[in-house]
Amino acid sequence: MGTDISGFVECRAWHLHKEDEDWRAAIDLFFLNTTRNYDAFGCLFGVRNYANFRPLAADRGLPAGASETVRAELERLAQWYGPDQAYGTTWITWAEIKEVDWDEPAEKADSRLHEYRQTPDGLRLTGKAAWSPRFAQAVGLQPGEDREWPEGTEWLIGDTLYRSEKIRRRDAVPATGEWKSVWTVMEALAAQHGDDNVRLVVWFDN
Repeated sequence: MGTDISGFVECRAWHLHKEDEDWRAAIDLFFLNTTRNYDAFGCLFGVRNYANFRPLAADRGLPAGASETVRAELERLAQWYGPDQAYGTTWITWAEIKEVDWDEPAEKADSRLHEYRQTPDGLRLTGKAAWSPRFAQAVGLQPGEDREWPEGTEWLIGDTLYRSEKIRRRDAVPATGEWKSVWTVMEALAAQHGDDNVRLVVWFDN
């Protein structure tokens, strides 16, 4: 069963009238990015963190002053599907996103071996796998055996190269990838209301 992300970009307009100082839901994440990208989930929020990043904002829970829209959506999910339907609830501000070092590598090698095929243009990444029967047989792993391999270790088995690698944050969240539209909206709101007054609230479900 796969894991999906949901959430809202929230904003508060401090420079307006007193009644406008509460956090409000600006846009549903559904309209910006619903891609199931576990490397991004792990890098940003520590969910499905197979790549072994130091998460930027993991398990913070519901932020203080969460908008009525966010609270109502989480209550609806709990009533319809049970209290454990949504998990990993957390949040991150635009101010924090601006300070991210996207060249920072994961803390250790990916839990999945990266698989490459030789093409006329060189090696091409074809996938990542925590378990490959072909690889396991070649190196003598028992079914279900989990082992960490030093970064850079590689094996050529038939026409497939298996390699243990670390990836960087920008590999998980490319500047031109599926998160670009989220960052664009947050940046535009922050230009009007301040970097600390724009945040992304997310949760996950299987």
